[in-house]
Amino acid sequence: MAQSVSADEDFEAPLRSLGSVLSLAAALIWPLQAALIANALAGLLQGREASPFLVAAAFFVLAILRAGLLALSQRKLSEDAEFTLTRLRSELVEREATATGASVIGGPGALAALAGEKLEALRPYLMRYRPARMRVSVLPVVILLITLWYSWACAVVLLMAGPLIPLFMALVGWAAKDASERQMVEIGALSDLLVDRLAALYDLRLIGAGGPVVQSFEHASESLRERTMAVLRIAFLSSTVLELFSALGVAMIAVWVGFSLLGQIGWGTWGQGLDPFAGIFLLLLAPDYFQPLRDLAAAWHDKAAGEAVLDEMQTWRNDARPQLIGDGGAATTWAGPVAIGLRGVVLRQANQRLIYPDIDIKAGTRTALIGKSGAGKTSLLRLLAGLARPEQGQVLIGDEVLSDANADGWRARLGWMPQAPHFLSQSLRYNIGFGQPVTDGTLMRARINGVIAALPKGDLTLLGDRGAGLSGGEARRVTLARALQSAPDVLLADEPTADLDADTAEKVITGLMDYAAEGGTLIVATHDPRLIERMDHVVEIAPDRERVDP
Repeated sequence: MAQSVSADEDFEAPLRSLGSVLSLAAALIWPLQAALIANALAGLLQGREASPFLVAAAFFVLAILRAGLLALSQRKLSEDAEFTLTRLRSELVEREATATGASVIGGPGALAALAGEKLEALRPYLMRYRPARMRVSVLPVVILLITLWYSWACAVVLLMAGPLIPLFMALVGWAAKDASERQMVEIGALSDLLVDRLAALYDLRLIGAGGPVVQSFEHASESLRERTMAVLRIAFLSSTVLELFSALGVAMIAVWVGFSLLGQIGWGTWGQGLDPFAGIFLLLLAPDYFQPLRDLAAAWHDKAAGEAVLDEMQTWRNDARPQLIGDGGAATTWAGPVAIGLRGVVLRQANQRLIYPDIDIKAGTRTALIGKSGAGKTSLLRLLAGLARPEQGQVLIGDEVLSDANADGWRARLGWMPQAPHFLSQSLRYNIGFGQPVTDGTLMRARINGVIAALPKGDLTLLGDRGAGLSGGEARRVTLARALQSAPDVLLADEPTADLDADTAEKVITGLMDYAAEGGTLIVATHDPRLIERMDHVVEIAPDRERVDP
């Protein structure tokens, strides 16, 4: 699994990247260009001769240099942002692939929204806001010092106008961040709603619930629209505040420079009158004093959205969910069929601990796990498959303890038949073999040849994620075929005949018995007496329960 790193390591690095430095270097070229223009215009006013071609050439050389630095800056910032987003998405996918239990941020829809749309909101945050923050920390200071060299009065105007902008932007920013967080939550909730409704679309159409579903989407999307408009209103407010103060600052400097050059004002400089070069130079620099702040205001919405995503990502990282046993290896360390045992196993679930009795299951036997609903039969199957990690005790595979070193190899020898079938939006054949050839023997043992013959495109018929086009019994037989596909040594089946009619249940039971007759180890969690009576061993699951703090 990808190693988690702190938020500062992920998001402060682009701030110090070469892209941000190049962006700052490009911005610092303008004072040189402004000096060239001021010198040329002052020369014309004072009758000094200056080569217009030399001035134009120098100006365009600096302009080309500035454009080149900006292009390199954008390229580097884009590469840094892409690297950061790819790393975050990889971390999210790799950790979710090995995590057990629900995520603190929501269901599959919310996780998909975080990996896609929400993380994408970090791109402008990294490419625009971070470089703008670096420029605003350097360029105004440089321009302020240059202005102070020529006129303390203009420097005072800039010094008074400048701090007011960050102050009001901070006030607006608190509201913007809060609104963005609410918007991100709404996006995740809408994504979860969409996934849930799409999964049940076939059933909803059958019961005629299309109208209420559309209405629920309408309400949810309208709520998201209102959240989005609230964020945009705050973003426009921050820009308005900036433009007001920057316009006032530039206007005051223009008035002072104009009256000084006309000789109406004799104060504000360091003992000398203001010459045309200094006046024009100050007029050209004043707007650029506010330009970094203007860029920062334009990226303020990016900041609010980016920090909301950053907070959600950090919440996801801090969610200490149990991880699957295994280290990614698939080496098998057992030569043949092996016995399975439990020794002092305790499983933590929410605010309780399940304390299981010691169990021994011999290789090649048929074992039924029985007990009341909620007793922990499914949890025991997950323990045996290495899909849950015991808090205490050991799961024994032969003479070895099931651990990170051998869990992947053990799972490669298992067949898994869950109670609730899930499918990919692919063909029936692909949902059985996942790209591997499916043998006729597998189809016969699962008793699904008749199912395939009844489908419009046979085994190439596309299925939805809930098996659209299949009945409950047919879907259960497809999962049995999937479990048998890899010729497993052990088959774990969770309520394989639940909610099936007698004929379909008998077909599933027969398929399971055929598998066991060929020497496989069969372990089923069931309430079905027809299946229980055909087992070699029956183990009643009634673990002790111990309440713990959540």
